[in-house]
Amino acid sequence: MNNTSSADRRPEQLAAFGRLLDVLDRLRAECPWDRKQTMQSLRHLTIEETYELSDAILRDDLSDVRKELGDVMLHLVFYAKIAAEKGAFDIADVLNAQCEKLIFRHPHIYGDVTVSSEEDVKRNWEQLKLKEKGNSSVLGGVPVSLPALVKAMRIQEKARGAGFDWERKEQVWEKVQEELHEFGEEFAEAEHSPEHQQRAAAEFGDLLFSLINFARFAGINPEEALEHTNRKFIRRFQYLETAAAQDGHQLADLTLAQMDVYWNQAKALPVDETNPTSEK
Repeated sequence: MNNTSSADRRPEQLAAFGRLLDVLDRLRAECPWDRKQTMQSLRHLTIEETYELSDAILRDDLSDVRKELGDVMLHLVFYAKIAAEKGAFDIADVLNAQCEKLIFRHPHIYGDVTVSSEEDVKRNWEQLKLKEKGNSSVLGGVPVSLPALVKAMRIQEKARGAGFDWERKEQVWEKVQEELHEFGEEFAEAEHSPEHQQRAAAEFGDLLFSLINFARFAGINPEEALEHTNRKFIRRFQYLETAAAQDGHQLADLTLAQMDVYWNQAKALPVDETNPTSEK
């Protein structure tokens, strides 16, 4: 692809989208696998494809991002195709409704509302969502099935959009310290009774929630930060396994001190050398 503007490529983009719809129409009519699919059968595959797209984005692999976007796009038009067969809606209904929603939620672009910052845009967005969906609670739009860490982020962002938030990050850090102390107290007693164990678990949840809150104030995405740490640990541990095997050792036969030698070697190496295998 060259650097031609999106508007200049609009006919080509529309033709490509139409081609995808045509291909799916034929597959749905003639392929036994595609013909038997339902929204329910596609659901877990869509989740998998979304995670694969997420992985490609984290690797900054634009070639894979393009491929994974295609897979996700196929699933989106597939759902619309199934709905059209049921007489519920089709892809045009989906896209037109999305356009109307975007126009409605951007009155500073399509209307006469004035904003002075990104925070104003976010605040307006949440207020318009409440009005649009008729939710009685600001938090009513947070999906129940979201992973807990991501859900905590969304809860805090929505509360902030309603004006319920800390004023300074120092206040949030004090809250982290308070929750850490409370968890420590309950954990010290946790082995003495199931009640203390339950309270320790509850305080640990409070601690995590406050850390996620502080990350938001610090401009850190905690989900991405944790995933980078996961990948770092995997690289270093795999180096440990490989290096130990090259020296004729089984991990089960090594002491923790011996494993720490390899671990420290892994920490000292550049990221792209700690694991010669791809993360794909």
